[in-house]
Amino acid sequence: MENLFCLRCNREIEVGHKSVAVYMFAQTVGIRPRQKSSAQRICFCPQCSVSLAMGPPPEGALNLAAWNMIRDLVGADPALNQAAWENLRGVVGLLPSGEPEPVPRRAAAGGYFEF
Repeated sequence: MENLFCLRCNREIEVGHKSVAVYMFAQTVGIRPRQKSSAQRICFCPQCSVSLAMGPPPEGALNLAAWNMIRDLVGADPALNQAAWENLRGVVGLLPSGEPEPVPRRAAAGGYFEF
């Protein structure tokens, strides 16, 4: 099985890792013989799933349907929010601390720095 990528941020989602998958297929109704397309799988990483659910509704009927399903998942159980936070904690070392940078000190007259 090959790795998938988040549709929104293009982050790689390895097999077995936490994600949200939206499956889509088409099927005829009221037409015999009934025809059914193959299913398409669209994946979102936990961070994008939560971000999408918290944001404004997208345009387009199919986008709106997927958005509503993702909102239902995010609101139903805190596990998806927890997974998003776990993934964010993994990149904390890459983010700035949020504290102001120290002001560089000028060299003293003797050519050395005072600490």
